[in-house]
Amino acid sequence: MHQKRIATVGVVVNLGLLAFFKYGQLIGSFFIRPATTESFLLSVPLPIGISFFTFEGISLLVDVYRGNVDERKHLVSPSVLDHCKRTLLFISFFPHLIAGPILKAHDFLPQIHVKTLGQINVQRCFRLLVTGYFLKMVVADNLKDFTFWIAYPYFQSYSSVNLLVMLFGYSCQIFADFAGYSLIAIGLASLFGYEFNPNFNFPYIATSFKDFWKRWHISLSTFLMEYLYIPLGGNRKGELRTYLNLLITMFLGGLWHGAAWSYAIWGLAHGLALAVERFLSPRFALPNRAMFRFASGALVFGFVSLAWLLFKLPNFSHVMGYFSSIAKNKTMAPDFLQIFQILLYSSPVVLYHAHYLFKYSQQRVQVVFPSYVYYAVMLFFIALNSGNSGDFIYFQF
Repeated sequence: MHQKRIATVGVVVNLGLLAFFKYGQLIGSFFIRPATTESFLLSVPLPIGISFFTFEGISLLVDVYRGNVDERKHLVSPSVLDHCKRTLLFISFFPHLIAGPILKAHDFLPQIHVKTLGQINVQRCFRLLVTGYFLKMVVADNLKDFTFWIAYPYFQSYSSVNLLVMLFGYSCQIFADFAGYSLIAIGLASLFGYEFNPNFNFPYIATSFKDFWKRWHISLSTFLMEYLYIPLGGNRKGELRTYLNLLITMFLGGLWHGAAWSYAIWGLAHGLALAVERFLSPRFALPNRAMFRFASGALVFGFVSLAWLLFKLPNFSHVMGYFSSIAKNKTMAPDFLQIFQILLYSSPVVLYHAHYLFKYSQQRVQVVFPSYVYYAVMLFFIALNSGNSGDFIYFQF
């Protein structure tokens, strides 16, 4: 009971820090007049990486509380000084700190030990870094110059076709940007002898919303499942409670991304999709045929892409305006040059997923070129066709 109280206090302190720094203005607007809160709360600087290191602090507290004697040996050092050093390394380990992946104590702390250069898989690190930099610098940084026009009021002057293609491009951009960062972080960590779990697993081939969240931002989805969904009761307390737990988990997961209702609505939309899918799946099972899998995958991708608008346009009225423009601008002439450029820079993301599908399909496609040719091509484009440098999208979260 004593340990539970300590763990509870620690979790509350971490969440309190996150709420104060990240959601102070949003929370304060409900209880105090904005004129008295905005000037103060807006002046409080947001600590870099607070969304990630508070979650890691919670992970350590909960893992120590849940763990048995043997598991706690890897998480808690007998020496207070040594434990503080290990915890500081865990929380402040720089490769992932700004935008993830989110580390869990039971994955990272057992890896803290003396390492040698001979243990480093340099070729793997090279592949991870080249792929990550290619996705960010060549794909995402070039696409951002075209998806910029999604912003209000620019989207009002584009045709329906262009608006849909820009939305497709933004889906590819946000994947390339965030998956690229994750690969860079994993590659840098590997150079120091630390192995991170994959954060993306070809999410746009998902044929269900459940499958999508097993493939997209895996460190966040597994964290929410282990430390929120399961403690809420998961699917162990009846069907209605399961739907409610899904909605709460995804709502809070959306709000984790930022202090704006657009993120909460984004999370709630995914929660509703997961709940509806869970309700329909056992009642309307689709045949396991390629046509139905393709249609299901297209539905999931379309929903996910439309929902990304809530990231690009945090003002909900602008999101509605974007949909309205898609409906109204059907007679406008498309800008085919822009469409071609978006599809061109999106093609690596499409090929990246297509290669995975063919590789693991029943009709396996043999690789024509040695793998090093692909990395040579990516290095060539990194050197000669990188876009204008831009911040990683997930830096804002």
